[in-house]
Formats: sequence, structure tokens, C-alpha cells
Amino acid sequence: MTRLLEILISLAIVVGLYLVVALVLPSERHLVEKVETNRKLTIVFDSLNSLRRFKDWNPLVLRDPAVQLTLSGPQSGVGARLDYASTKEQLGKGSWEITESVPREKVAYKIENIERGSDKRTAFEFKPTGRNNRNVEITQTYDVSYGWDLLGRYSGLYVARHVGDDMKLGLSRIVGMLASIPNEDYGVSGSKLVGFKVIDRPAEDVLFVTAGNIDRANTAIQSSIGANSEWIKRVMDANGLEAVGPVRIVTTDLGRETYNFDVAQVVRKKDGSAIGNVALQGPVKYERSEPAKVAMASYTGYMAELEKARNALRAWSATNGYDVTGRAYESYKSGVASAFTENGEFDVYWPLKK
Repeated sequence: MTRLLEILISLAIVVGLYLVVALVLPSERHLVEKVETNRKLTIVFDSLNSLRRFKDWNPLVLRDPAVQLTLSGPQSGVGARLDYASTKEQLGKGSWEITESVPREKVAYKIENIERGSDKRTAFEFKPTGRNNRNVEITQTYDVSYGWDLLGRYSGLYVARHVGDDMKLGLSRIVGMLASIPNEDYGVSGSKLVGFKVIDRPAEDVLFVTAGNIDRANTAIQSSIGANSEWIKRVMDANGLEAVGPVRIVTTDLGRETYNFDVAQVVRKKDGSAIGNVALQGPVKYERSEPAKVAMASYTGYMAELEKARNALRAWSATNGYDVTGRAYESYKSGVASAFTENGEFDVYWPLKK
């Protein structure tokens, strides 16, 4: 009997100590981690103001590459949400949802998962830094409340190790992800590249000529486009075809001294019938392109400036969770001659992976 009493007293002391320590432990935890990137603020903000790139930086995906990710709500900004479901017990089900979005300054998320605690939230804040403010400092915070969950308060002793390590890894992966994006500020004030969107391009019948390596001089490029367009016109006339939209230039490689490109024209039968076999002439080739999703924007300016426009469109696509594929191309809406002046008008396109 005495032995039992001693055991009960010992247990009471242990429980009492447990309660005292738990009551002393913080009921909330706050973590802060920072990292720096040389990418433009527009690129940094847009990449984290959407959950479309979640799989490319969040450590959760590393723990279960087969985790199911489901996006809902708007594509970006407040209300954008990602739900995940894993067969691994340590992950289970959960979600991330954007609850606050301050352009170029802050993106905040609400987090739900199986870990102890409530009111879990993380935020990314952005601040120009470095020489001439060329870099961006990304500060991530994490907050969790345990309230009167005493076991939760004890688990908070390890949150800096578990969640903190994930924050460091996630920020490192964010920097790596951003490094793969062309460093073009497509959101800069007064930009001549506008109207970013993704469209569904239908199947198209295309006549084209590979120009090859042309000297990077306006006269040489314009002459090549004109000569190859004339070949395409001959094939159109011989086959009862007509142009659909303006001529396109498809970039293969823009070198320091040469420009390798194709001159292309979408066509259709004048009488509306199927094109069928095409009798080709000279260097002209024909292909039937498949339907595809394509990123596009409109640009006004010199043809020589289009390389920056292409890179900006690729950057916009990447921050919005799309991977480009193939070759970029432009439609010369104002004609070939005008394209070599400041009044050139173009639609810039880049096909996207399925």
C-alpha cells in the first residue's frame, strides 16, 4: 500500500511539473528567415502571389513526389488556394491559401495541416536591397498559436527545427526557381509590351521558309523577309490560297552577328475547302500545326527590340506557372517595312507545354 502511494505521489509530481512547464512555455511561436535574389521585384512578387509554382519551391513536394495538388479560386492574389493530399501519414491533407496580397510588398498565406497548433500563417515580404537596389530581400515569417493545447506548447519547442528548416529549404529553392526566369521586368511602368494572356491557338495550315543565318543588319533582315514572303505568295497563288493574318517571323537563334529565323504565313483555301496537297515551290515548306495553348502580348516599337519582348513574355509565363516550349514568334501587324521603325506593331507569341 505504501509503495502504491509513493508511485501515485511521484506521478502527481510529474504531472504537476508537466503542467507547470507547459503553462510557462509560449502559447505562440514566431519564426523569421531571409534570403536574397537578383531577380526583378515584379518577378519575385508574381511568383509567390500565385500557387501555380508551389511544386517548384515548397519542401512538402520533396517529401512525397506523388502528393496530389489541387488549385482553386483565382489564379493569383487573395483567394488563390492549393489543397494537397498525401498517402503518407506524416503529411496527410492540408491547404495553403493567399489571404493578403500587397503588390510588390507582401503575400500572406493561411496554412492548414495535421500538425499541432491553430491559426497557422506564413508571409513573404519583399524589399529592394543591395547596390542601387538591384536585388530583392525576401523575408518569410511563420506564426502558429497553441492556446491551451499543452502538448502543442511542447511541440513548439521543435518548431524552429522542423518548420524553420523547411523555411530555409523553401527559400533556397525559391532563389533557384527564380534564377531560371529571364530577368526582364515585364511590369515596369510605361512598358511597350502589354496585354499578357494565354490563348487557345487552333490548328493552322502554315507555309514557311527557313531564312538561315542572316547578318544582324536591318537591310539584310528586311530583304530576306521580303524575298521569302514573295516565294510564299507564289505558292499561295498557285494553290488557290489566301493569307490568314499578317506574316510571322519565328526565331530560331539570335546571335551577336547573325539572326536565324523562319518566315511563316498561316493560309486557307479561298473557297473554304480543305487545303489537301500543296504544290510547293523553291524553299517553301508546308505544315499543319496542332492546337496549342500560347502565351501572348502586344508590342509597339522597333523589330530589333523584340528579343527583350520575347524574354519578358517568357518571364511572365514562368511566374504564372507556365513552361514555354518550342520557338517564340511574332506577327508583323503593321507590315514588314513599318516593323523596322519605332511604329512597328507586333503580337508576340510563345507556345506553352501541355
